[in-house]
Amino acid sequence: MNARPRALVIALTGGVAAGKTAVTRRFEALGVHVHDADVAAREVIEPGTPGLAEVVAAFGTGALDDSGRLDRAAMRQRVFADPVARRTLEAIIHPRVRQWLHERARAERGPYCLLAIPLLAENIEHYRWVDRVLLVDALESVQVARLIARDGIDETLVRRMLAHQASRTERLALADDVIENNGDEAALDITVAELHRCYLTLAPDR
Repeated sequence: MNARPRALVIALTGGVAAGKTAVTRRFEALGVHVHDADVAAREVIEPGTPGLAEVVAAFGTGALDDSGRLDRAAMRQRVFADPVARRTLEAIIHPRVRQWLHERARAERGPYCLLAIPLLAENIEHYRWVDRVLLVDALESVQVARLIARDGIDETLVRRMLAHQASRTERLALADDVIENNGDEAALDITVAELHRCYLTLAPDR
């Protein structure tokens, strides 16, 4: 018997505060499985994992909090201030995240699935195996306003965060499909429903 064709794999990406979570929630409501790189990044360095052991080997036990987990707040400050430290941490976590996502995509039994990958444009050479790229796009002015309102941070920090990400131009160049999310979230319902129908049509015959 021939093996069932694998699911269509859609990589969903977008800049910070573009509205990726609002979009993935709507796909999930339609029964679509979403595998999230942020979830993977936590799981691959849980206590007892080789990933966390490698972090401790690189940064010392000071990288851990009192519960033995990665002290994310402290590490975030450290890697933002030290590019070498950031690259070291990324070299530990990113390959494990890619493997986690790939394993779940290959095991998928639905007609298609989404991989939520915020830093897709920065790492696209490692994700050539996905079938399509869906970009959730927002104007930078909208991202700034959302971040200030959501996180209570000042515009200087917001601009610094945006500067560490790929540009809108770079993300748009990768996208097969684009959701413009500059207004009310309710408008996403129709757009997601249309894309869902499109992806079902493109999915391999089962």
